[in-house]
Amino acid sequence: MAHTVPEGTTAEDEAGCWSAGAEPRTGLPIVLVSAVALLDADARVLLAQRPAGKSMAGLWEFPGGKVEPGETPEAALIRELKEELSVDIRASCLAPLGFASHSYETFHLLMPLYICRQWKGRIEPTEGQKIAWVRAQNLRDYPMPPADEPLIPLLQDWL
Repeated sequence: MAHTVPEGTTAEDEAGCWSAGAEPRTGLPIVLVSAVALLDADARVLLAQRPAGKSMAGLWEFPGGKVEPGETPEAALIRELKEELSVDIRASCLAPLGFASHSYETFHLLMPLYICRQWKGRIEPTEGQKIAWVRAQNLRDYPMPPADEPLIPLLQDWL
């Protein structure tokens, strides 16, 4: 896809979106995954490490999971956080922050990200995954799946 260079500038002057990575691929099935940035009283974000045996094992991510047919993104988060972290949340405690859209090799992921400051219960990982409470400025210290990475500056700006 071609673009025009603003008058008075050269292609070498350009940065930002024109220097970004590859464009999303078309023709892939779209997978809807919902994620949440759980925030503690010190404004730290909870990250969970993908367990061995799963794709992208060892990478850190915002908790959440696949939205099942007929399920809303909020309902998926309520279900996933109960299953994976043993906590109860309510849809009214989820505030939408943004989303990620990323093409992987065999599917295109669309992932809304919510913020949540209130939940009931003690966070207990049920799948053997490690968790970490991370300050926003340190999120890049944790290797994440490519789809999660664009959400980092969004959280850093918000927090």
